[in-house]
Amino acid sequence: MKPDNRLRHFVFALGIAVAPTVASAAELADAFLPLFQPLPAEKPAPDNELTEEKIALGRMLYYDKRFSKNHDISCNSCHSLSDYGTDRSPNSSGHKGQRGGRSAPSVYNAALHIAQFWDGRAPSVEEQAKGPPLNPIEMAMAGKDAVETVLKSIPGYVDAFKKAFPNEANPVSYDNFGKAIGAFERKLMTPSRWDKYLKGDKSALTDEEKKGFETYASVGCANCHNGVAVGGMLYQKLGLVKAWPDLKDLGRYEATKKEEDKYFFKVPSLRNIGETGPYLHDGSVKDLPGMVNMMAEHQLGKTLSEDQTKSIISFLSCLKGEIPADYIKEPELPASGPDTPKPDPT
Repeated sequence: MKPDNRLRHFVFALGIAVAPTVASAAELADAFLPLFQPLPAEKPAPDNELTEEKIALGRMLYYDKRFSKNHDISCNSCHSLSDYGTDRSPNSSGHKGQRGGRSAPSVYNAALHIAQFWDGRAPSVEEQAKGPPLNPIEMAMAGKDAVETVLKSIPGYVDAFKKAFPNEANPVSYDNFGKAIGAFERKLMTPSRWDKYLKGDKSALTDEEKKGFETYASVGCANCHNGVAVGGMLYQKLGLVKAWPDLKDLGRYEATKKEEDKYFFKVPSLRNIGETGPYLHDGSVKDLPGMVNMMAEHQLGKTLSEDQTKSIISFLSCLKGEIPADYIKEPELPASGPDTPKPDPT
């Protein structure tokens, strides 16, 4: 199937007529509603049991800066859990102030996605967690052995890994580093009023927000931004209908090297979207109204009226969820040992 036909095929497969003369906005909203599901409390993994010991370890690792070369960057530096899992920057500052080419997406609800990173190069949050420490622009560790050296030099971590992985002969490993952080992230969920609405509480949304969902569905936003995460479940070409201006990032092609993947990106989740700007893979769109209008123009071939834009944004406001304050409380980290490597600013 040609990339520019995927959206149309998806809509037809649902049996939904998108022409306003065939179906009203309310009818379309009702038709699309079954494509959405409320957030679960966690996203289990078949090969990573979510035990209390593993989650507690993952929480410590998430906040610990000693797994960066200069001991100045942690997972939380770019994915601040107190600020909806982002750093509100077009691209994050890494080792020696270096800047990456892509914006850091939120970790909240990310375990629900089809894959991780904008290009989907990591299949799970466990695999994603192992990427930044070894990235020379981000945390700049020399390799997985360097991370394991730090872990093994800290007695508190050695004990914590033994408790988290009790049946393993060598529990302190880089793979288990990723599994522990992944276990912690699999419970990073932000339930919102939208979830109450999906569970049957029709008073959870205002009349304006309900009307906003009708606009959202009838315009075509729900074709890609659906499911439990309101996105994150497929890849789509940026500039599907109209070429995206000044697009240089090749998207998923960078991970797969397949010609048909050029300019495809993972569709982002719209949960907490009002709190996670700037927008797009490169953070180039500063405000939400601008992002909504550009999506309509370049993905759907439509020009929205001011009222339509406001209506869609009204719906998006109900996707702002609750941050789990107790769950993300910064833990006390184990003390360094005498052999723990020192910060290296080079």
